[in-house]
Amino acid sequence: MDLFKFAHGQSFPPGTLYLVPTPIGNLADITIRALHILNQVDGIACEDKRHSSMLLNAYGISKPLYALHEHNEISASAHLLEKLRNGERWAYISDAGTPGISDPGAILCAEVTKAGYQVSPLPGPSAITAAVSGAGNFLKHGNGGFQFLGFLPAKANQRDELLKVAATSHVSSFFYEAPHRIESTLKSICAQLDGERKVLIAKELSKIFEEIKVIAVRDLADWMKTVDSWQGEYVLGIEGVARTESPTRFDESTLQWISAINGRIGHKELSEIIAQITGISKKDAYRELIEKKET
Repeated sequence: MDLFKFAHGQSFPPGTLYLVPTPIGNLADITIRALHILNQVDGIACEDKRHSSMLLNAYGISKPLYALHEHNEISASAHLLEKLRNGERWAYISDAGTPGISDPGAILCAEVTKAGYQVSPLPGPSAITAAVSGAGNFLKHGNGGFQFLGFLPAKANQRDELLKVAATSHVSSFFYEAPHRIESTLKSICAQLDGERKVLIAKELSKIFEEIKVIAVRDLADWMKTVDSWQGEYVLGIEGVARTESPTRFDESTLQWISAINGRIGHKELSEIIAQITGISKKDAYRELIEKKET
């Protein structure tokens, strides 16, 4: 079977930058199209030559490598732009996962696009999507939506401010956290969130010691005492806060004062007053006023 037969049919224009996701832990997670592109391009820009060489050697890929990381992304982008102007095709890979997702690559992508050249992103491995897909009904309060807030800040006060954002959000929030800070962060979550809220802890995704744990905050402190080692790469999730149902119909008390002032002001103004006092949306209040007028 020709594993590359579908990839061969893909457009491969000159002067294009390909953003190629790479495995986050298991080498088998590389995609067929990613291997095809890495074999076809004129060169590969990478976050770390030594790290990327191990991946490329594992698949027998030999290409010129050029280092592009967070400390040289602007100057390195200029070098790659020159290559694209000459009609070459280049790929960019970060150390693991998808470029630009809490990894270098976003500035490069912006510079290439601004210069008028094509950027072609490939789908592939990402720790955040792996964690979310294994979270079960963790997203229920946000109707399936979630927010990814990147790496938590190293400073405790800045970290806690971001945790407060997650604590009040109706959609679930996900972060990356370093192993030497994970214990402190979980203790801060215990202090800030009510006991019913759930936390997702995903560790070493796609690796031998992979673990995904969803636990209520009230049980978090006891669970932490059972952990032998905090080493590993973590994705943390904080469940979105449940929405409180706002009323959509008038109760008896509301009907009485509406009746008392009805006709003295217009429906639009009256619906705004109803919304302010009862919590019913202006749209629902206006609709119900019209319905009552017609009956």
